[in-house]
Formats: sequence, C-alpha cells, structure tokens
Amino acid sequence: MRAVMVMFDSLNRHFLPNYGNDSVYMPNFERLEELTITFDKSYVASLPCIPARRELHTGRYNFMHRSWGPLEPYDDSMPQLLSQAGCHTHLVTDHVHYWEDGGSTYHNRYSSYEFVRGQEGDKWKGSAKPMDRPNVLGRWQKQDSINREYTNTDATAPMTTTFDLGLDFMKRNVKDDNWFLQIETFDPHEPFVSPDSYLEQYEKTYDGPQFDWPEYRRTNETPEQIEHVRNKYRALLSMCDKNLGRVLDTFDEYNMWENTMLIVNTDHGFLLGEHGWWAKCVQPFYDEVSHTPLFIWDPRSAKRNEHRQALVQTIDLAPTLLSFFNQPCPPDMMGKDLAPVIASDERIRDKLFFGMFGGHINCLWGDYVYMKAPKLAQDKPNLLYNYTLMPMHMRSMFSLDELKQGEYGTTFSFTKGCPLLRFPGAFGAPGGEATEPLETMIFNLAQDPEQLHPFRDEKLEEQMDGFIKDMMLENDAPKELFTLFGLDEDL
Repeated sequence: MRAVMVMFDSLNRHFLPNYGNDSVYMPNFERLEELTITFDKSYVASLPCIPARRELHTGRYNFMHRSWGPLEPYDDSMPQLLSQAGCHTHLVTDHVHYWEDGGSTYHNRYSSYEFVRGQEGDKWKGSAKPMDRPNVLGRWQKQDSINREYTNTDATAPMTTTFDLGLDFMKRNVKDDNWFLQIETFDPHEPFVSPDSYLEQYEKTYDGPQFDWPEYRRTNETPEQIEHVRNKYRALLSMCDKNLGRVLDTFDEYNMWENTMLIVNTDHGFLLGEHGWWAKCVQPFYDEVSHTPLFIWDPRSAKRNEHRQALVQTIDLAPTLLSFFNQPCPPDMMGKDLAPVIASDERIRDKLFFGMFGGHINCLWGDYVYMKAPKLAQDKPNLLYNYTLMPMHMRSMFSLDELKQGEYGTTFSFTKGCPLLRFPGAFGAPGGEATEPLETMIFNLAQDPEQLHPFRDEKLEEQMDGFIKDMMLENDAPKELFTLFGLDEDL
C-alpha cells in the first residue's frame, strides 16, 4: 500500500467550488470531488500552523498544554512510527516554519525529506543592501522582497518546485510498495503571491498600492482594497488548483487509484474581511478558520464522488494512516480511524473540540458552537503555563529570563513518565500579535451559518461546560486550566 498527502496551508473552504463557491476557477478541485470522498464536517483541533502539524503526527490535542513549538521527545509521531515499521516516509515542503526554531523537530521524523526555500520571510537569499519600505499596504519584510526576486515566475515559485519534487518521488517509486509521501505547500498562506496570469482571471484593473499581505487585525481598508486581497487569494488558489491537477494526472497515468490512498487537506482557513477581520488567531475562530476542507480516496472501500456528514478533525489523520498501513495506534492517540466514515459515513463522535493555547476552548455539538473564554481575573496568579521539554517559540528559543522561571517535575498521562518543565505562558497569537479580550458566546450554525448573532444561554452553557470538562479530564489537562476556565468545581 502507498499513501499521498497533499497538504495546503490556510485553505478556506468557503472559497472552494466543492463547498458552493463559484467565484474561483478550480477545475481540478471539482475533479477531486468526483474522485474522492468529500467531508462536509471537517474541523481543526489545535491551532494554528505548527500546533496543527504536531497533532498530524501525534493524533491528540496539544493546545491545552503548550503553545506553538517543536515535537516533544515523548510525542508519538505517525511518520516515524511508519518508518520504524518499514514504510518509507518522505516529506517535500516549502513550509518555512519547519526550519525555524519552533518547528525544528518535525522533518527528521520522516525517512527522508526535501526543503524548498523562499516562502514568506524565509531567511534564504542574503543581501546587505539597505532597502526602504515601498508604498505598500499591510505587512512588508525586506527578506520577503528579496526572496520574491528569485521566485516570481510559475516555474520558480516554491509551490511549483514543491510539487515538482513530489511528483518526482511518485514517478521514481511508482513500482514500489509501502511508502507515504507528504507534499506540503505553504500556499495559499499569506502573502498571496502568484504570477500575474492567475490574477488576470479575477481582476483587470487595480489602482491602489501593493497589498497582498494583510496584518492580523481588524479591517480598515476600502472595499476595493479588501476585494483586491480576495482576488490575490483567488489567484493563488488557482495556482494551487493547477498543481493539484498534476498530482491527479499522475494518479491517472500510473493507475495509482488501485492501491494508493490520497488525502488532500489543510491546517485551517483564513479570514479575508469576514466579520471585519483579517487572518486568524487574534479573534474568535469563526467558521472560515475552523471549518476545513478535506478529501480522501481510500482504495479499500473505493468510494468516490460522495459526501460525508460525520464529524472529523485533524487528530484523525494519524490513526487513519497508521491503520491503512496495518500499524497499531498508540494508546496516547485520541483521534479515530476514518476508514468507517469513508466507507459508510459511520459516526465516530457526537461532539468535537478545538482551540489555541490561551484562547477560547471551542465545543461543536449539534447545531451549536460554544466558544468558552478564559476568566482573566486580575487578582489571580498566572493560570496559563507552557509544559515542555523543548522551550522554543515560533522563531526563537525561550529567553534567559523565561528559562529562569522554569519549574521541573510535572508529568502527564501522555508524557510516558517524563517530567516536564513548566513556564508561565502568554495570552495572544503565537507571532506576538495582540488579541482583543475574549468573550464567551454561542452560535447556532443552522439558524446563523455566517455567525453574525452570538448569544448566551445558561442551561446550554452548563451542558457544554460539562462536555469541555470531560474532554479536559480525558486529555489530562493541567489542573490550573480548569480554574482558568471556571471548571474547577468538584475536581
């Protein structure tokens, strides 16, 4: 058996034709729907980018115990478990966070890997020449501008090179068995950069300043500028679609559908002006971010061109792949094998949870999504802690001042007997962006699918508080976290 995962970053399902949007030209995603199972109720779990990838390896929530950071020494890693069982696992990626401090232990869990440089502010091409900020809206980085000089054509774009290398692996190994390939591109993550030929499909004229990298904040731009960013995103989606088509063509050419699983997924979505916000992490995790696209072809059941309504999320992918390769699922994995969902839409859970370290704990149950905010009473001591043996932030190690505050000795059920270091945590986005004060709220997705009308309901909240508390107990959440969220009664 073989498996191919095509993973995108920040793929907003609301912009895909598979989920009802006809504003983007994506014929290969439409083709994908005909060839696979489409999941209508797929959700995130731990957010954002690297926490999602950690649970892609471990199959369990991590947002209650630490912020953005590397795989821990005690973590189960799905690619490593497959490699140890004799399956060759190969990662091809241009995802810049893998070679930053906070993502530095993921790639070596694969049997082999290839990095493609140049995305975002990747510390790639060096230039000592001073550079003034040009007339641009949103974010700008000198390093990113330098990188763009080397990646400004279809052929030289990091996404294209990533797929080139992935297809090379597929073709060189098409006659061999027992391998897993992860083709992972940073796109359509911001900045939304693609050759002009893609943008011309959506926008003929734009007279404003360069704007392809929105900041993590509320929108304050003109409607024309906001629509320009959306068109830049649409253009990048069409580029993603073109490269996805190359994978589908290879499956067709070599008849890989007979014995090769295909997973097309993402880590989370992205807000493009909806709710008056850009981006993610600095606001509640609305549906545009938390509700994700997911497509799977499983040659065992050979089901295709059907939709599934079962609740699934990122933590399910590791158990699914281990099961596909006839490997046992470690006891610390909390996700579920999706094979029965793919085969017959079997329900594997009736509720799910998602969140970010220091943010809301979210519970989806029936038509309701409950966003429970932490209680930030000023008279309480710090109730948010990072538990880790890898003290790193997104792009740096913990500072000496942070390290001096560390306490050693806490163990959890999933750390395999290893005591951890405990450090005071910080509220806010992993990149340092400030967040607005969080409020507890509920949305009825059946009556209010755009989540425009939050409400409170004491009886419903009490019931869903019970769900969250049970989940936290099952995941051995830190004791102080129960206090932070007002769930410490009767512990």
